[in-house]
Amino acid sequence: MCYGARVTKKAKELEQYYKIDAIYGDLEEGTELSYNYANGFAHPYLWIIPQQKSKHMIPVMWGLIPSYETGADAGTYYKKNIPYGSGLNARSEKIFESNNYKNSVFTKRCIIPVDGFYEPHTAKKNGKDFKVPFYFHRKDENLVHLAGIYAITKDKMVTFTILTKEATPLFAKIHNKKSRRPVILKDSDIDFWLSDALTENDISNLIQNDLSDEFLKAYPISKDLYKRNGEADRDDIIKPVVYDEVEIEN
Repeated sequence: MCYGARVTKKAKELEQYYKIDAIYGDLEEGTELSYNYANGFAHPYLWIIPQQKSKHMIPVMWGLIPSYETGADAGTYYKKNIPYGSGLNARSEKIFESNNYKNSVFTKRCIIPVDGFYEPHTAKKNGKDFKVPFYFHRKDENLVHLAGIYAITKDKMVTFTILTKEATPLFAKIHNKKSRRPVILKDSDIDFWLSDALTENDISNLIQNDLSDEFLKAYPISKDLYKRNGEADRDDIIKPVVYDEVEIEN
């Protein structure tokens, strides 16, 4: 599942890339939402491009709180839902039926622009499992357009989640326990994803036919990513690391 991302582009760079304007909301204008490692479980604010304001980007908290809940209870809600991923990801197979998602899927889709993202690989050492973090990014170094949905709580708090789907071959090799992958939109589908005219079939097709593995690069990095003392928040956290127990070529 996608619980960590790298976002180093400045707001102006994102505005220029997507030809949009930033709306800062409660943030001071000029605030940068950039992270070497945005840990989803810390529920950071990230820029999203929302369907309802598709010519803008807005700062939104990562971790979807359904529309029937209140944002004032966010901490309690996230803590209670840690076993279920605290709203960080949503299974795309459930978005048309789940009470948490069905009110968002037709009118509140979004794009989450990131440099890349992190996924765990389970390897064996001395007969025991251990986790190795992998970093995924586009081979052409362009932005990764993660597909998501957002919700507005009863007290008007906006939160988002990243859609996931069954793993494609590259992800099945690396994310080998959960066997999932985030939905990554093709460049040509950005505007279509944010269109108000999409049917259920349109949405399903975009998810099913998202960016192919051949456009992605993935490699193992330092296990410092999993430390809780801030050691992951550094430029070189994405430097490749060789592990004797990991034999995956991409």
